[in-house]
Amino acid sequence: MELANKKVLTIVSPDFDDLELWYPILRLREAGAQVDVASEKAKDSIKGKYGLSVQSDLSFDDVKIEEYDGLLIPGGWAPDYLRRLDSVLEFVKNMDENNRVIGQICHAGWVLSSADILKGRKVTSTPGIKHDLMHAGATWVDEAAVADGNLISGRRPPDLPVYLPLLIDALKK
Repeated sequence: MELANKKVLTIVSPDFDDLELWYPILRLREAGAQVDVASEKAKDSIKGKYGLSVQSDLSFDDVKIEEYDGLLIPGGWAPDYLRRLDSVLEFVKNMDENNRVIGQICHAGWVLSSADILKGRKVTSTPGIKHDLMHAGATWVDEAAVADGNLISGRRPPDLPVYLPLLIDALKK
């Protein structure tokens, strides 16, 4: 179990991308990590874009972000909502300031942009938000997945098999 004793928080709101949430959760758990799901309300059932649901373990108010080794932000339409929540932006800033792993894929880059942590960073995302990330100071590249220090970014669901090994490697360090 290469990620035994690692804790990862994933954050959700309605219309998350089903694959971008579930594929990483399953792979990280398979590697031995504890993965907790947080949303606005604890024990809430949150529905993804394509119909899969997830039940949150914690509310955002209950999260003690300093207990986590990694933060995972799935894409879909959820990031456009999540980026408006001060608690979510504080999670991202705290993780970045403490050099802990942040994984984001597809539209999740919007959250990092709103948290103002992209200046001088190299990232990828769905091409539809590349200008948002560039205006936030990032160098955007059209690659399946990119590691820039503690920040691991993925482009889209077909790139999950490239994104997850980078995320797992970062969490092992």
